[in-house]
Amino acid sequence: MVRKRRMTRRTLLATAGAAAAGAWAPTIVRASSLGKDGRVVPSNRITVGMIGLGRQTIYTNFRSFLAAPDCQVVAMCDVDRWRLNIAETRMEQWAGGITPEDVKGIARYTDFREVLGRADIDAVMISTPDHWHVPMSVAAVKAGKDVCCEKPLTRSIAEGRLLSDLVTRYKRVFRTDSEFRSKESFHRACELVRNGRIGKLHTIRTGVPIDKFEPPDRKAEPVPEELHFDMWLGPAPRARYQEARVHPRRGYTRPGWMRIREYCDGAITNWGAHLNDIAQWGNDTDRTGPVEVAGKGTYPAKEGLWNVMTEFEITYRYANGVTLIYKAEKPYIRFEGTEGWIHAGFNKQLDAHPRSVLESKISPDETRLLLKNEKRDFIDCVKDRGRTLEDAEVGHRTTSLCHLGHIAVRVGGNLKWDPAAERFTNSDEANKLLRRAPGREPWGL
Repeated sequence: MVRKRRMTRRTLLATAGAAAAGAWAPTIVRASSLGKDGRVVPSNRITVGMIGLGRQTIYTNFRSFLAAPDCQVVAMCDVDRWRLNIAETRMEQWAGGITPEDVKGIARYTDFREVLGRADIDAVMISTPDHWHVPMSVAAVKAGKDVCCEKPLTRSIAEGRLLSDLVTRYKRVFRTDSEFRSKESFHRACELVRNGRIGKLHTIRTGVPIDKFEPPDRKAEPVPEELHFDMWLGPAPRARYQEARVHPRRGYTRPGWMRIREYCDGAITNWGAHLNDIAQWGNDTDRTGPVEVAGKGTYPAKEGLWNVMTEFEITYRYANGVTLIYKAEKPYIRFEGTEGWIHAGFNKQLDAHPRSVLESKISPDETRLLLKNEKRDFIDCVKDRGRTLEDAEVGHRTTSLCHLGHIAVRVGGNLKWDPAAERFTNSDEANKLLRRAPGREPWGL
């Protein structure tokens, strides 16, 4: 069963922060939910609603929450009804390890507000296109839900500050869902750097893949019957439907929205939210930011639907003297110090000079960084009300680093940044880019 509410775009934007009343409980309960076979009984389980059922959810997020013995997925929501009607063949093809029995009793919705309106839901996993991350997170926080939200967390620096402050005000648990702090190679690199194994850190280099593409034209297409396109657009500007604008029909390959600046900033934030998060962690600056930024970049030569920046190189300077050089190349991070360097690649590669650095032991009285699965981190903190390893403030600061680079490319010159006030001190033009274009956010940022 899928619940669908009739609404106009005006209604959607006016009420996106409000939770709908009237909870709807699953009509089928799995035997494992009843405490059999040594499983956790329902009263001790965290109940979760999955909002957004794209490839990240199907490949990773759904499986992680279903596998947690102290967690129960009770609702799933997507504006594409095809994604909600998960059949056995699609489970086998896309979501290895998930069976029809696992999802049989999960309630299904096309309106996220109905998920937030359920009093029996403790937390939500938000896995939507980027332009919905903050609006849905804000609505969830106000509805009393804890939130795990995909990266990049924000579309602007101003909305990130709003979200982080709101999470603190409402005392909610929040997890920015980047898994890179849970990867052993990146964790090990940061721990060694933080404990001085390469001497005094002076330079960090981060890389992300170059995104090369041929922009499709803007020819409109009929809206698929199963897609609530107006809801998909949400706080973004009005637009004509094209499959290349949204996501592939009846499949999970890379969606076109990831290359359209109305919905996503492209690789600079999408990949950058991973690698620059590790830079912030290793530099012990994950609750602040740089003091200077300058950059250059290129956009597609052909004017078309896909318009994100393809290549870039950005240089940041921190108050502690560290320089961060961030460029489109390939995914990696490299820490350079006065006594050596450490290089961590995307596929678990870890190298250092001298090599003996990698054999170094971290003693109990040194800085120890917790290594933990990101979903387990979130679930544990929902239960004990602790602070996650990458809360809203950390996610905001990491994504801000990427936004700062994008602003520097657009404005040019050497920009001075005050990380406490979160303002540029030498450019009114750059400060105008701290917010999105007028009329694109329901909270007037």
